[in-house]
Amino acid sequence: MTTLTQLPDDYVQNPHDVHDMLRAEGPVQEVHMPRGLKVWLVTRYDEAKIALTAPQVSKNIAEGGHLMAVHSPPSAEVRREIEPTLAVHMLNMDPPHHTRLRKLVTKAFTARRIELMRPRVQEIAAELIAKLNDGDEVDLLEAFAFPLPITVICELLGIPIDNRDDFREWSNQLLSFGTPEQVQAAASAMAGFLYQHVTTIAEAEPNDTFFSALVHADDSGDRLNTEELISMAFLLLVAGHETTVNLIGNAVLSLLRNPDQLQILKDRPELIAGSAEEFLRLEGPINVATFRYTREDLELGGVTVPAGEILMVSLVAANRDPEKYADADQLDVTRSAQGHLAFGHGIHFCLGAPLARLEFDVALTQLLARFPNLTLAAEPETLVWRDSTLIRGLHTLPVRLA
Repeated sequence: MTTLTQLPDDYVQNPHDVHDMLRAEGPVQEVHMPRGLKVWLVTRYDEAKIALTAPQVSKNIAEGGHLMAVHSPPSAEVRREIEPTLAVHMLNMDPPHHTRLRKLVTKAFTARRIELMRPRVQEIAAELIAKLNDGDEVDLLEAFAFPLPITVICELLGIPIDNRDDFREWSNQLLSFGTPEQVQAAASAMAGFLYQHVTTIAEAEPNDTFFSALVHADDSGDRLNTEELISMAFLLLVAGHETTVNLIGNAVLSLLRNPDQLQILKDRPELIAGSAEEFLRLEGPINVATFRYTREDLELGGVTVPAGEILMVSLVAANRDPEKYADADQLDVTRSAQGHLAFGHGIHFCLGAPLARLEFDVALTQLLARFPNLTLAAEPETLVWRDSTLIRGLHTLPVRLA
């Protein structure tokens, strides 16, 4: 069977057919991404779990980031690390540095603190829905799915909500295929803003707010320095809204394309909270997980990935592996989708997963209660997915409220 070495230009618009072809050929293949970067792409579930935790695999971008240039075509504009202060966060580190940072952040980001946020999340969702009217045609991402989580994360970080549109623009540039100039400008603007914000919080008296607790977190005399705080704020800000925006948007699209499943949730709203796992499995907000590389040779399902290679894990592909989930391409809101990899696996499992689940539960519960006859206001094939192999999310989601 011929190996697919170049992912098609329209890969981000329909990755599932590509993943099916790759998965049928083997657990991991050497491919060229749409912009030409050569990587080893993992598409099967069992091998994805191994790749996400294997000691032969590193996330240390300071040591392995040069591989982006090594494995890019000569003519490619390699995306260099333009703002080091945005890169020294947990996702780009291995133990023991990762262990130290995660411990300090976890101390401030407790399950109790998250659950205490439920009334405020419900209040924000209700305020947004109150602005919508029966019969209106709106972009659900713009009107609801984006402002809900960005408002929550801005409040958590103590950032004025007036800045939320700036953050959305900067985030889009940094996570999509922007030009080097666009990425440079967005990173510089983000880093500059967060430096001022961190400095202000650090100079103020500690209080009970989340970000103040993070800035002043102290474990046996250890605390985050300014550069680490800036990078951590960046990670929390971007991950704290991107994941939920696209979880909500992708879930609503899936429901509108599967009216029988929508009817089940309308009839049994108590299933909504648990259905988050199925939406995360079927069309999760992250396609290809963040940067990894092999420090040593790694065997995955009989295939050896050599040392010094970029290893990419498609969470979306792994979650649709028919060896793991029956009828893996079908939405079933009653399915037990436990074990999906949408939030990762191992020590880098998403710290904000409980918050994303809470926001999803509140958002979908209130949306379906207020607009039970919500419909899609565009043909599904006309919808455009964001130009990113990392983020799996739509540009817009036009719906008619009823």
